[in-house]
Amino acid sequence: MTQQNKSRLKVLLIFAMAIIPFTAAWLLGGKASFIEGKTNKGQLISPVVSTERSDLIGLDRFSSDNMAELNGHWVILNVVLGEGCGNICLDAIHKTKQLRLMLNKDLTRTRRAIIFFKDINPGTVNQWLQDDKVLLKVKPSAVLQKKIASLKGGVMSDGMLLLMDPLGNLMMQYEPGFDPYKVKSDLMHLLRISQIG
Repeated sequence: MTQQNKSRLKVLLIFAMAIIPFTAAWLLGGKASFIEGKTNKGQLISPVVSTERSDLIGLDRFSSDNMAELNGHWVILNVVLGEGCGNICLDAIHKTKQLRLMLNKDLTRTRRAIIFFKDINPGTVNQWLQDDKVLLKVKPSAVLQKKIASLKGGVMSDGMLLLMDPLGNLMMQYEPGFDPYKVKSDLMHLLRISQIG
């Protein structure tokens, strides 16, 4: 092998050593789900639970007047089971507020709502949520309440989170104490592939 060929080989090796790590990083960039072996962070509801918009009833005047906001949007739905909203519940509501803000330009494709399983005084709810004036507060119909309860075999907890698609299908659920960044990852993936909402 001539000196010229050896020099060319060295240059090619140096080039390869510089370019291969960048190429690998570029190919794997943003594909953490491929490495982890799954794409979603929450629990996929399979089959999806279909709902009618009439299954959600506004709890207060503001919510009743603005129920149409849920149509054609992805809905981030906090679950409140009891007559009160403790720290876990309030923390979950705060996380979804921050989550929606993290969506940046996709924020307008989503809406937030709290679904209350027990009859509760709207005035009490408004006291808990003084800093969250645009959050919709809803009650489920008896049919929807049974459908949601069946997701967890009747064992549900305050602080749960559900994602509803623009057609009204409940499709993902998250346990209390969920990580809003993981929910954001799932939601951004859904928004990227969605042709609706």
